[in-house]
Amino acid sequence: MSEGTANCVDILLAILLPPLGVFLKFGCHQVEFWICLVLTLFGYIPGIIYAIYAITK
Repeated sequence: MSEGTANCVDILLAILLPPLGVFLKFGCHQVEFWICLVLTLFGYIPGIIYAIYAITK
């Protein structure tokens, strides 16, 4: 699997379930996961935006 395909799958997961996409990229002990989880609990759209930002940065 090429790196471009992995990024596409990561972004697709970030759109469907934002914390899952960030978890698979960083793990649960990183602050990015917890920020994404809180933002998703506050609203689905902010969670998606942050997840895509965190995965692509």
